[in-house]
Amino acid sequence: MPRDPLIGIVGKPSSGKSTTLNSLTDADAKVGAFPFTTIEPNRATGYLQVDCACSRFGKESLCKPNYGWCKNGRRFVPIMLLDVAGLVPGASQGLGLGNQFLDDLRQSDALIHVVDVSGTTDSNGKATRGYDPLQDIEWLQDEIRLWIEGNLHKRWGSIVRKHTATKASIVDTMQLQFGGYGAGRKLIDEALRNIKDLPPLEKWDNEWITRVVRSFMQVKFPTVLALNKIDHPDADKNVSKIMLRYPETKTVLTSAITEVLLRKLAKQKFIQYEEGTEFVDTYEDLGDDCGLKPLDEKLAQRIETIRDLVLYRFGSTGVVQVLQAAVGVLDLIPVYTVRNITTFTGNSGTNVFRDCVLLKRGTPVGSVARYIMGEVTIAVIEGVGGKRISEDDLIDSGKNDILSFKIVAQSN
Repeated sequence: MPRDPLIGIVGKPSSGKSTTLNSLTDADAKVGAFPFTTIEPNRATGYLQVDCACSRFGKESLCKPNYGWCKNGRRFVPIMLLDVAGLVPGASQGLGLGNQFLDDLRQSDALIHVVDVSGTTDSNGKATRGYDPLQDIEWLQDEIRLWIEGNLHKRWGSIVRKHTATKASIVDTMQLQFGGYGAGRKLIDEALRNIKDLPPLEKWDNEWITRVVRSFMQVKFPTVLALNKIDHPDADKNVSKIMLRYPETKTVLTSAITEVLLRKLAKQKFIQYEEGTEFVDTYEDLGDDCGLKPLDEKLAQRIETIRDLVLYRFGSTGVVQVLQAAVGVLDLIPVYTVRNITTFTGNSGTNVFRDCVLLKRGTPVGSVARYIMGEVTIAVIEGVGGKRISEDDLIDSGKNDILSFKIVAQSN
């Protein structure tokens, strides 16, 4: 059964990790309650921006989500974020907050790795000049790999003996080893199938173990690179190097500190700012009736600099996009459950699309029902237009993503 997705935010000290996390969790968080029963100290609620189902039917004015909010057909869906602790070289040997770091990783479904592409902080986050941020990406991957490989090597002899004696499949044997990292059988099977010409387990040498671990990492810890501090003069060359070295890895250019500043100025009524875009308007742009405060010369110049160095050049600060990218690598889509499939309302009232969850594309509709309502007997599943849907049908964007469940009443 699916569980709530958890996105880990990782980054060395002074990379902008905390600023990125703050910018992802800030946006009008005063709205409504949270869907999560408890929030641990190193967890926070972020808000993923998606096109809401209400905009498909012209019902934007009636959309009032139970969690998060909807603005002009743009929905802000809560998602849990994890502040991963103690990222320093040597974490796999317990340096820094190594043990906490690895335990945090174990819980994460995907990672956002915040990388300082200015080259002005070294591997420990101390001020320097000319540092190559490629090293940060490489040693994060090395730390995860060494941690997993170290755990395998400690027991490899007994693993092989048991595998041979029980005549188990490779998937069954590796599930016992990788299950502790929060990986299910399906994910482990995918990791193994991605390896070409994989020999029998008893013939794996250190090189094959490394290949298996790397493949497992790709499916267990899909990573988005948030290339931060893009307004620094040295950022361009470092961004180019990283994208050439990691062409298959999703990368997003970000300026987290710019995002935090723009949201602060918007709250203080100095600007109108549309998050995730290049659009910033001031009193000077909109005139007397806009409700904004005039800018002094210093602040006006700062806004122009932000426009020139970040917004007009890159199209946004990248912060909204980096969370969307993390959800994208997990292939999650919004699914809306309603009580009345004709009006899209809930138990009462006229408000529509009250509930929305993020689930993996291709999840069977029956699994969606049990995820939301527990182990119940389903009488009927309806889609848009009252169409009957099978429990075996799969969810996808725009298909089987608006659902109404009728359950069999429990007898006393």
